[in-house]
Amino acid sequence: MPSVPTRKSTISRSTKETSINLELSLDGQGKADISTGVPFFDHMLTLLTVHGFFNLTLKASGDIEVDDHHTVEDIGICLGQAFKEALGDFSSISRYGHFSLPMDETLARVTIDFSNRPYLHYDVIALDQKTGTFDTTMVQEFLRAFAFNCGLTLHVEVKYGVNTHHIIEAIFKALGRTLDQATAIDPRVQGTLSSKGTL
Repeated sequence: MPSVPTRKSTISRSTKETSINLELSLDGQGKADISTGVPFFDHMLTLLTVHGFFNLTLKASGDIEVDDHHTVEDIGICLGQAFKEALGDFSSISRYGHFSLPMDETLARVTIDFSNRPYLHYDVIALDQKTGTFDTTMVQEFLRAFAFNCGLTLHVEVKYGVNTHHIIEAIFKALGRTLDQATAIDPRVQGTLSSKGTL
């Protein structure tokens, strides 16, 4: 089996609204060093990292005195770019992933394809508007920014649940596990997994 290049990336983004510095290693141990200024989001990104078995260092600051929108969305942009850069042309990877993750009374299903055709299907039951101080509408905004910046087809489904924290936690954990599946090196794959020969 040919050697696989080190799958790492570094992304920096600075605007009038946010400043973000991110380092990603796909072949990690689930180590997270995350500080975004949005505590609940730090918690979710840590779960994503731990259950995805990659390493993520992320330092972000933004205009959270306005709200969390710009910070959360721009982190989605940067994390998507980081995955895309680390994966290169998507060669040698399994490409697809699916995981159903229970979190007490709820169940999140996440299905992905590193297709280079970004798309988000978000079918999640109504959430409380806030969990702590976090605006829960930002979950969808983060997922959209992430998917569209890494060329990912992403389907997220939660049909039932009661506790908003549990529902969001299940989504992030399931996404981590699914990303781990889809980015795994498959020795049977020569080039990209596509009958066209490219994505």
